[in-house]
Amino acid sequence: MKTPDALPADLAAAIDAVTARLPPLTSTPIFFTTIGSTNDVAAILAAAPSGEGTVVIADAQTAGRGRRGHSWFSPPGAGLYVSVVLAPGRAGRAPDRATSLLTLSAGVALTEAIERISGLAPAIKWPNDLLIGRRKLAGILAEAVAGPAAGAVTSVVLGYGINVSAAAYPADLSDRATSLESELGRPIDRAALCAETLAALAARYRDLLDARFDAILDAWRARAPGSRGAAVAWDEPGGARTGTTAGVDEMGALLVRRGDRVERIVAGEVRWL
Repeated sequence: MKTPDALPADLAAAIDAVTARLPPLTSTPIFFTTIGSTNDVAAILAAAPSGEGTVVIADAQTAGRGRRGHSWFSPPGAGLYVSVVLAPGRAGRAPDRATSLLTLSAGVALTEAIERISGLAPAIKWPNDLLIGRRKLAGILAEAVAGPAAGAVTSVVLGYGINVSAAAYPADLSDRATSLESELGRPIDRAALCAETLAALAARYRDLLDARFDAILDAWRARAPGSRGAAVAWDEPGGARTGTTAGVDEMGALLVRRGDRVERIVAGEVRWL
């Protein structure tokens, strides 16, 4: 693995200011000026006995990615590119549910952090996007890390990217992407935002470990207006399907009404119409 770089002074100071709110995340992140993918580095570190809580931050990524193999444009100084190692399966109650709700809880945490730092209140689009209007501001990628036992998942690497300036996405995506600074018309303290996202994520992760699932789902539903009453389409082996969103269930699956039936979608690409 590439040797980490020194944590920038402004980021170190910002993280130091929220240290008391970070457990069980580490208060000493691993930082790279440039790396292929923070998720890839975090996956390697997840194998260590003390892997839970590891935080990997990069100023730029050369191989950043989103869900389903999509690339995530990650130029230097323009966004947040962060991955953390979590172990929701060690929750004291309903570990399967804690693991299933991890992405939704991260979406809540990021919206809370963004609102606290910028005043903007992004909407969450199931399962992993943050939007301003219809334009994407941030994305989340959760990847399981297999343990030594066949089929066992011991950790999850949770990566997220937030567009801070317009340079964080290619110009040809300007009709589909946005940034905090574009929306606000002023600069954002990227270090303070990074520290606040980690603190908010730690708080919602503690909710998962302590089985406060209803608190997470209530907060998510309040920030996800498209999860009810929106027309959507998705693909199944038999062809394309359409329906109307009807919320999420207790495991975080999207519910879609088709006629007199309600179908449960747990993965795949859902298109909002």
